[in-house]
Amino acid sequence: MRRLRLAATAAPHGVLLLLFLPLVAAAGPAAKAPAAPPAPPNVTTAMAKGGCKAFADLIAASPDAASTYQSAVGGGITVFCPNDDAVRAFLPKYKNLTAEGKAELLLFHAVPVYYSRGSLKSNNGVMNTLATDGAAKDYNFTVQNEGDAVTIKTAASGDVARVKSTVVDADPVAIFTVDTVIEPVELFKPAPSPTPAPSPAPAADAPKASKPAHHPAPVVADAPGPAATDSPPADQKKEAKKSAAAGAPSCVRWFAAALAAVAMASTFA
Repeated sequence: MRRLRLAATAAPHGVLLLLFLPLVAAAGPAAKAPAAPPAPPNVTTAMAKGGCKAFADLIAASPDAASTYQSAVGGGITVFCPNDDAVRAFLPKYKNLTAEGKAELLLFHAVPVYYSRGSLKSNNGVMNTLATDGAAKDYNFTVQNEGDAVTIKTAASGDVARVKSTVVDADPVAIFTVDTVIEPVELFKPAPSPTPAPSPAPAADAPKASKPAHHPAPVVADAPGPAATDSPPADQKKEAKKSAAAGAPSCVRWFAAALAAVAMASTFA
């Protein structure tokens, strides 16, 4: 009887165990936690491997630039790193900059936004850089397309930087090589504008054909007509003048005598 009681008491527990076994088998092993996202790449290391070792070394030698580059990676960054040949050609200018100027030049080559190679072609225009500090320091450049090439221009240099190759292009980091150092106008004087070529001199007019000289027709004097029959001869004119001249004094004498007679008569009256 005691054995029957024990069996009866154990039966419900066995039934419950059998009911839970399928549920435990279906649950399987515990789910794994999601893997942590990969750490962003080290910017200077990636640049050095992609043909920009000289530029990466300059960043590493500038504590301000190095820390700013690496801290900007989390929010997205696009770097335009000059290749080694471009940096070597620029070193004489770079050495003349102050420590602050060197850091700003290095920061000027990065944009605090991730742009893929394709998105650069659709986002032409003025872009701020890591060196931009509000209105106090613009430090921006202009991205433009020239055919299939992406170019970067500033007012401080007549040279245009062209994107040559892609080092890294994975959100949030993009690194592209360029063929020249990008010069900010805040550190370098603007390039002089080209002098316009002088306008060509106007072509000389062809000599005009000379007109034939116009000679006036000779004036022919009229032939003298017949002398008038009633005009006095020249000798008669001379005699008339002499007579008039001779008669003039006698008239004067007569007039004077008349005046004297009148005067005497008035005296005796």
